[in-house]
Amino acid sequence: MDTKNIGLRGIEVADTRISNIDGKRGKLIYRGYDILDLTKNSTFEETAYLLLYDGLPTKEQLVEFKRKLVEARFIPKQMQINMGNWRKDADPMDMLQAFVSALAGYYDEEFSTKESSYEKAINLIAKVPTIVASWHRIRNGLKLIDPDPSLSHAANFLYMMSGEKPDEGIEKIFDICLILHADHTFNASTFTARQVASTRAHMYSAASAAIGALSGELHGGANTEVMKMLLDIQDIQKVETWIKDAMNKGDRIMGMGHAVYRTYDPRAQVLKELSRKVAVRTGEPWFDITEKIETTTISEMKKQKDRDIYPNVDLYSASIYYMLKIPVDLNTPIFAISRVVGWAAHIIEEKFAEAAPKPALYRPKATYVGKYCGPQGCEYKSLDLRE
Repeated sequence: MDTKNIGLRGIEVADTRISNIDGKRGKLIYRGYDILDLTKNSTFEETAYLLLYDGLPTKEQLVEFKRKLVEARFIPKQMQINMGNWRKDADPMDMLQAFVSALAGYYDEEFSTKESSYEKAINLIAKVPTIVASWHRIRNGLKLIDPDPSLSHAANFLYMMSGEKPDEGIEKIFDICLILHADHTFNASTFTARQVASTRAHMYSAASAAIGALSGELHGGANTEVMKMLLDIQDIQKVETWIKDAMNKGDRIMGMGHAVYRTYDPRAQVLKELSRKVAVRTGEPWFDITEKIETTTISEMKKQKDRDIYPNVDLYSASIYYMLKIPVDLNTPIFAISRVVGWAAHIIEEKFAEAAPKPALYRPKATYVGKYCGPQGCEYKSLDLRE
């Protein structure tokens, strides 16, 4: 087997109109629009519309889309009651996966038309933040906060979490974070969503499966691991020793390097500046420590392995969320709050073959490297004859 293709690396499995990565040039495109342009000019709601409907909305379309999102924010009270029965130290991603899947028990699963799929997508995008915020309040014994229809998607989530409405500066910073995380072509969770959708499973099942894929530390869980690293280091004076020791042991430096980008991840460029802004506002040291981790890792990788390495999306997002007083174990659920837009767009594309016809079901081939006893297979021996 060609080892460069392990994990489907470099294997094209479908066409897509949704997003594109130019790893050599460090470009990320949503439906033809550069991510850097969107973060300067767009909002999360407008970007979500773009990803779902393959075009920027008119004023009227955006007003209607936002109205639907606001109306769909509430989740069933019974769902919140059921959350109260969970262990308070349960992994938030396990909770999120379970309750996204449970949405199918409360809402029509019908997924046969493109229009009904858009309604499911809006339902998911609107409800995932409420599920996460509800769990945060419930596990801490705090009174639940209803969604505020006057607030944007980003501001409403922060409000439901903390009970305080964020100022415009914080709202904009968090809104940009959501834009940056909304889609990233065929990453592990998105491919999982498309694979499940290819079986004709409904959208809630596909999104739930994607959440499971996102939970791993090599995917969505990476920014949580970055924050754990920062908390372990604590002091900028300790960064060089910590990084050198970790690399000498062969440990991975979380937040550095990417499977696709061969230069600076464009999302990391934006997040670095956002982290700098939040640090100025809060006076906390996490940006400076993170920047030192970046420069030290780049230097050590060049010295030890003569290789270039660059930050990815996780390196600076961790410090932003921490300085916004978001618990570390909610970093990955926040990733899901944004990425559910991309999942929904890909599920619809997979279901309705928008880009180009493809086989109805993913069925990759594996290379068998197990036991081989000859053309007739291994001889079965009864239990009393086995040694």
